[in-house]
Amino acid sequence: MTDKVARRGFLVGGLGGAALLAAGCTSNEPSAAPAASAPAPAPSAGGNDQPGTKVTIGFSAPAADHGWIAAIAKNAEAAAKQYPDIDFKPVEPTNDINQQISAVESLVAAKVAALVILPNDGQQLNQVALQATQAGIPVVNLDRVFPDKLAYRTWIGGDNYGMGVAAGHYIGKKLKDKGVTNPVIVEIQGIATLPLTQDRSKGFADALKTYGFSVTAKQDAKFTVETGNQVATSLLQAHKKIDALWNHDDDQGIGVLAAIKEAGRKEFFMVGGAGSLNAMKEIQSGSSVLEATVTYSPTMASSAIKLARLIAQGKGMSDLVENQVPQSITLASETITKENVEKYLPLGFES
Repeated sequence: MTDKVARRGFLVGGLGGAALLAAGCTSNEPSAAPAASAPAPAPSAGGNDQPGTKVTIGFSAPAADHGWIAAIAKNAEAAAKQYPDIDFKPVEPTNDINQQISAVESLVAAKVAALVILPNDGQQLNQVALQATQAGIPVVNLDRVFPDKLAYRTWIGGDNYGMGVAAGHYIGKKLKDKGVTNPVIVEIQGIATLPLTQDRSKGFADALKTYGFSVTAKQDAKFTVETGNQVATSLLQAHKKIDALWNHDDDQGIGVLAAIKEAGRKEFFMVGGAGSLNAMKEIQSGSSVLEATVTYSPTMASSAIKLARLIAQGKGMSDLVENQVPQSITLASETITKENVEKYLPLGFES
């Protein structure tokens, strides 16, 4: 798989209200699971949410073979349905680069008013996004960024480095508070070669460093349940005592948790990544080693549709002074624990 990310945030009451609420994914490698997504927030009564010029918004994303990606598509569709002035035009989702390029080209040929694209690979789809922009069609680049800023009008996505920072602070503070001086900290990544994974690991290491800690061992699990199980089993066998574990992705975390339960290990605590519904319920139970997860939510797709609508209609975000929608929006990574999990449950996606 190519540059896949994982994910967070949506705009409450429509982007006209510009109230940003960050929520929780993560990655997106296939783990073949059904997905549930949070319902798109209903538009508020006034401002930019009032019906305007009818606009056709094209949408292209990878195939829904992973809980987070499936929720991306559902959130985009749900947000579009909130507005009678949006004609939503999604193309067939695919993990084939050439097929996605052809699908986007068909939307350009159809002269849609705006395009929302979550590319399988930002580098490889950069040229077709440039073509759309040059044809006068504003592109909202969702999450996996195009390298050429001329290829998109606005980018919106999650903060991978921030995910690592949030996880690192949760683990570092808890270990410090417990008086642990030389902890064994294990990290299970998604795909080690991806920039998004490297950003997450760097944020984690940087945050841990502020407590005088470092990662003892790390291994990537490819964003799949099966590999998550295999990698966790191997790490548990290699380390007879662990103090804390950070797993980058809640989808692969299903396999990680299964391995932990199979091994009967309970001496450590675990932090997840993304904010899946499965992870939230584990946290809510209070009986799992999984104590927290840091968010990267597919609800960002709802925000992307709202942004595309505003841009196509020539509107800005009404809570901002500026007349135009910002060029870039990075959503924060929040930490979900047993104390605040109920607030986040409606935003969870099923792995």
